[in-house]
Amino acid sequence: MRRRGWPLKREDPSQRFTPGLAMRSLKNLAALLSLVPAAFALPPHEVRVNRDVLRSRAPSGSKSVIVQMFEWNWDSIASECTNFLGPAGYGFVQVSPPAEHISGSQWWTDYQPVSYILTSKRGDRSQFSRMISACHAAGVGVIVDTIFNHMAGVQSGTGVAGSSFTHYNYPGIYQSQDFHHCGLTSNDDIADYGNRQQVQTSSDVVDILSLATGTDYVRSRLAAYANDVLSLGVDGLRLDAAKHIAAGDIANILGRLSTTTYITQEVIYGSGEAVQPSEYTGNGDVQEFRYTYAVRDAFNSGGISSLQNLDNRGWIASSQANVFVANHDTERNGGSLKYNAASNIYVTAHVFSLAHPYGTPTILSSYSFSSNDVGSPNSGAGTCSATGGTNGWLCQHRYTAISGMVGFRNNVGSAAINNWVSPQSQQIAFGRGALGFVAINNADSAWTATFSTSLPDGSYCDVISGSSSSGACTGTGVTVSGGSFSVTVSARNAIAIHTGALGAGGGGGGTVPPSSVSVTFQETATTVWGENIFLVGSLSQLGSWTPAAAIALSSAAYPVWSVTVSLPASTTFQYKFIRKQSDGTVVWESDPNRQATTGSSGSQTISSSWQ
Repeated sequence: MRRRGWPLKREDPSQRFTPGLAMRSLKNLAALLSLVPAAFALPPHEVRVNRDVLRSRAPSGSKSVIVQMFEWNWDSIASECTNFLGPAGYGFVQVSPPAEHISGSQWWTDYQPVSYILTSKRGDRSQFSRMISACHAAGVGVIVDTIFNHMAGVQSGTGVAGSSFTHYNYPGIYQSQDFHHCGLTSNDDIADYGNRQQVQTSSDVVDILSLATGTDYVRSRLAAYANDVLSLGVDGLRLDAAKHIAAGDIANILGRLSTTTYITQEVIYGSGEAVQPSEYTGNGDVQEFRYTYAVRDAFNSGGISSLQNLDNRGWIASSQANVFVANHDTERNGGSLKYNAASNIYVTAHVFSLAHPYGTPTILSSYSFSSNDVGSPNSGAGTCSATGGTNGWLCQHRYTAISGMVGFRNNVGSAAINNWVSPQSQQIAFGRGALGFVAINNADSAWTATFSTSLPDGSYCDVISGSSSSGACTGTGVTVSGGSFSVTVSARNAIAIHTGALGAGGGGGGTVPPSSVSVTFQETATTVWGENIFLVGSLSQLGSWTPAAAIALSSAAYPVWSVTVSLPASTTFQYKFIRKQSDGTVVWESDPNRQATTGSSGSQTISSSWQ
């Protein structure tokens, strides 16, 4: 099934030809000639690759975690860098392509370039520049999603900045001779991923024009665009659809860059395919999709104990791998876990990704969507609450567990895994030297255990449930004594402690904080005769996600159902309401899980409606 202007990304054999999996586009250099400094004008002869320009394959500094702010506009990213990303310890923000693209509300229009003018749905050049400055002031680097492979996937039109174009003719930028015309198939589409020439010189993939990156003119144009964004202070480039460009072509383009920069390349692995990720490690990091598939399968049902040794599987080496639990493509094509995955596994998979030393992690921060084409909500202005999103945004980067694990990763650095234990396939725990320890319970029942650790004796804050504040834990406290500690990890949950988050906790070494809060849950829900509403959640007091242990709500004020539960103070938890029908059938609310944090004392009321 094909739709004009809607490119399908087809590199992974298991995902090929899946509607909604978009293959993104390249930014046209339109009026860039007037924008790019004369110093960027390069001679027409072949330029030798300057390997000195290629920086270390991992982002520099102690903060290496990347957050992909998918479809956020420049002004909202600037604010988020200042208000949260910097203070939370994120090292880099990966932003959407900034160049002019075709019009349309769909997210993939950003990946169909019309020119290299820095005006897009995300904002104009001045807003882009101000965002970079704001992020830098907050200690956050900026990585730009960059398209070297292709141009727009429509026959003609006008871009969002007013640039007109037709197929194979982008005035002042490219003409027909600057594109591949391979003629390998009747419509120049890729028919065989075992054929290198088709993969890397196909003229059209659902009408997307593939640039002739082997020519000096195209290389110089692409380098000029990259140098333009680098001149504004950009710290790195993510090369979209890099698999469709010969590794040597990319090396040549990168050799023309005016400054060193972090490079990560999208090269989707396919078994038996002609082009493999290992070919691209000489240019920079490579995104390791086999990691994404393995994490998806392990947390779904395969068993997370299989994830201990990831550097001996024939994948990209850890020092060269850029990894993620999900990105904007994979959560739409089934290649990864999705934000609304059941039983909290989306969150616990991120806990694992940030705790395990393999690769440089990227965290996707996106929005909910009902169909794969849907573009960003709220006119692209990202908005968040304290621990999540608003106005349709999810703000996964603010989830307590995820942001807490960013601090964990920054603290443990390159410390090796030790004290690994796995009593069953869905339960793992391990340390990171003498700096951190994590336990992940992907089973359906609570896990109570005593763990050996290399951490110094002392009081620690569980960064999954809260943080360290003024010498105390806002969440669960854990006490290490004599090289061990005892905790109960609720079903489908985790605990993580590290030497950078110390504080007085309570509750017997991490089971519950010392005080409790009386929480009244009010859920508006219409029911039929014999149907009742129950509450279940991540805490043992809420049944640890077990429907048989769920708490019944009263219908005395129907259609408002209510119940009051005593919960640990200053604790972040997740929960849902379920319907139990007369025949015993259980119906869960829609994903994602609800999340709340109890106060430090007293009582509180949480009101909601069935979702």
